[in-house]
Amino acid sequence: MRPTRFQRIDLRLRQALPGLLVLLCIMLSVAPVRLPDHALVAPGVVLIAVFYWTVHRPDLLQPWQACLFGLFDDILSGGSLGVNALVLTLAHWVVVSQHRVFRGKSFLVVWIAFAMLAPVAISLTALLSAVAGRSPLDPAIVLVQTTLTIARYPPLAWLFGRAQRLFLAGI
Repeated sequence: MRPTRFQRIDLRLRQALPGLLVLLCIMLSVAPVRLPDHALVAPGVVLIAVFYWTVHRPDLLQPWQACLFGLFDDILSGGSLGVNALVLTLAHWVVVSQHRVFRGKSFLVVWIAFAMLAPVAISLTALLSAVAGRSPLDPAIVLVQTTLTIARYPPLAWLFGRAQRLFLAGI
């Protein structure tokens, strides 16, 4: 039996959920916050989202999407164009290449893997931005941003996991 038009629309919307949540993270990451120098040390919520969905639903987050999300983040944040696109695409590639390592593993194993990837991704972003002349390379800022990003992973992964169980179960 063929699915109805509404069932196809429902399926497409469910399949778009990871991408929509990444877009929401991009919007939240560029939202104005009234803290001094917040933009310098803001946690990498977009990196968290791309990592989470690439680990748990790589079929719903393709490399080209990671690249587009990075470009969109670069445009909205005013960063060097292409830096986040490159870093998110590389992060996606690393996770996909190691996907069998993550399959069926505990949260702690996945979090440790993220804790290994985050410093590399954030350092690469900072280095490429410094080379492009947009910001100085300050190891203290990289350390703070990395720490905050790793600390933010558990609550965001919990939220993404709830969304996955609610909307993506069975597809």
